[in-house]
Parts: sequence; structure tokens; C-alpha cells
Amino acid sequence: MRTINKPFVIITVIAVIVITLASVGPTVYRVVTTPGIKTEALDADDAQPASTNINGNWTIVPGAGRNATQVGFTFHEALPGQRKDTSGSTHAVTGNVVVADNTLQSADLTVDTDTLRTDIKKRDINVKMKILHTDKYPTATFTTDKKVDLSGIPADGTTGEVVIPGTLTLHGVSREVQPTFTVLRTGKRVLLYSDLPVNRKDYGVETPEFVAAVIAEEGELNIRLDLEKTDQ
Repeated sequence: MRTINKPFVIITVIAVIVITLASVGPTVYRVVTTPGIKTEALDADDAQPASTNINGNWTIVPGAGRNATQVGFTFHEALPGQRKDTSGSTHAVTGNVVVADNTLQSADLTVDTDTLRTDIKKRDINVKMKILHTDKYPTATFTTDKKVDLSGIPADGTTGEVVIPGTLTLHGVSREVQPTFTVLRTGKRVLLYSDLPVNRKDYGVETPEFVAAVIAEEGELNIRLDLEKTDQ
């Protein structure tokens, strides 16, 4: 009977494991460390002076380029040996804004949360089905009827800031919030951006048991809007 060299077998098995890990390691690392798709702040480099009055009825349009309409989330998470941010975004955003006498009269914003994307399909599914439960809560909304003075927003192609109090509804829970928006009037458009801090537990968003990372309670909603006047 042939004698099997046990040390040789053990070394061979170890070598196979090492080679396997080496081949899949980069993929696993990419899956757990990629930052996703974040909604970035406004780019005012090519802004022009405003060519239309700020008063009127405005609607959210898709826009294009670096200032296209986009809304998403960023949450902070801790993986073994590292901390990182993960973001997801969507362009599926609708809404309207009414301004009269240089004062905001009302605004509404609806986000199709079922279209949120990071950059990994499996993570997209987990976020939507296991964290945000978009099958039950397919939209998130922000609404306000608070009167906000907009007379201080520059018309020369530079940005200004304004706090717009309103009601955020996320995961079926509504809470009052006070996001600070960066506002840019450029040509016939008005562009807005805000990083709105949120505590996920305030909206009943829990971390499912299968998620290896520890997701911080504090995160943010990243909001970038392109508005076009409908009554020019």
C-alpha cells in the first residue's frame, strides 16, 4: 500500500487555500470597502448671473452634468480594522417650489427610494429590502409651508445659504427638520444643495443582523436640486 506523505498533503491544502484567497481577496475587499455613489455639493465654477426673477412657480427638473438633480444617503460604518462612509443616490426626484415677494411660500420634494443605487448590486438590494424596506416605504418626502426670506440670495452667480424648516418623512416616520441649503441662482435656473444630518433610529431604521459592519446612528441625506421656472 502506498504511504501518503501527510506533511506534503497539509502543505498542498494550505497552498490551495492561499491561492484561492489571493484570487478572491481583491473582489471581497472591493465589495466591503467601496464608498458607493455620493450626491456631491454644487459646482459653481461655470455659474452665470441670474437672468430671471426668483419669484414664481418652480419645478424640479433632472438637469445635467455635475449639478444634476440627485438625492441620496451617506452613513458611517465600522468594519473590522477600518471605518468608512457608504453612500447611495438616485436621480428619481420630483417636486415643486413656490416663491412670491422674494419669500418661499411652499415646497415639496419626493424621492423614489426604490431607485437608490450604490455601486454594488448586492448592497443595493440589502439597503432597499433589509434596511429602508422600500417595498413598504417606496418614497421619502420633504414638505414645507413655512415662509422663508430669500431676498438675501445673490443674483450674481455666487452662492448663498438659507435654512428651510420642514417635515421629512422617511421609512414611514415624519419629523420636523431644519436643513441648511446652499442656493445658486444661475441663468434661468436655481440650484440647491444640503447635507441634512439624520439619526436613523429617529425614523425606525435598524441594522439587520446579517450586516457585519456596525452602522452609526448618525448619517446624512445629501440633496441636490435643479429648479426650472414653469411660469416664465
